[in-house]
Amino acid sequence: PKDIIRVRGLEIQADAMRVLVNNREISLTSTEYGLLYFFATNPGIVFSKERLFESVWGEDSFGDNATVAVHIQKIRKKIEKNPAEPEYIETVWGMGYRFNS
Repeated sequence: PKDIIRVRGLEIQADAMRVLVNNREISLTSTEYGLLYFFATNPGIVFSKERLFESVWGEDSFGDNATVAVHIQKIRKKIEKNPAEPEYIETVWGMGYRFNS
């Protein structure tokens, strides 16, 4: 189904807002889910923290772009085999982040 995104052992069920890693359901906050879904639907594109903040939190939201890094760190802890060497959400030094599909 097109509402399911599968990348290696990661599965995102868009309609159900569920995330599974190797068939095990992962609990994400709505913001973490929104960020992961945004990445997964835009694979290979490098996004700055500013662009991610605007896209996921909304242009009129108040906050700090460091919030993006904190949420990515939390997502990595939940979905990556080794968060220090991420397979899915890659850091592009000096530019931002990209989702590897």
